[in-house]
Amino acid sequence: MARAPNYGQERKERDRQKAAKKAEKLAAKVAAKERDKPEDRTSVEAEAETAE
Repeated sequence: MARAPNYGQERKERDRQKAAKKAEKLAAKVAAKERDKPEDRTSVEAEAETAE
């Protein structure tokens, strides 16, 4: 005998997977933004002073 479908649970599982994927993409986007971010001006100025 086949089991009755549990639509509520299946829907929650799809939503959970979708939210996890969205959070993962957002984290990757934030990490990429941090990587591409220019260095602080204070560290750049300090390096220029030590080079002279």
